[in-house]
Amino acid sequence: MNTPYLAFGLGMQEMIVIFLIVLLLFGAKKIPELARGVGKGMGEFKKAKHEFEREIKMGEEEGKREWDKPAKPDDTHSKD
Repeated sequence: MNTPYLAFGLGMQEMIVIFLIVLLLFGAKKIPELARGVGKGMGEFKKAKHEFEREIKMGEEEGKREWDKPAKPDDTHSKD
């Protein structure tokens, strides 16, 4: 029998058992609060990830501008 596997290689029966254990541990009233907390945490993580990516891109662009900037004449070899 071919059982479709869900996240992390767990089957449907394992997921049901895990859900029942969570339900027993936290109760039906706490699960929505936990889900909200996880959702907020994921949102903050995504926000931080996008901010990090933006900073990296800005650094790349600034480095490219510095690299492409024409060189200034060198005054160290001039005679007085």
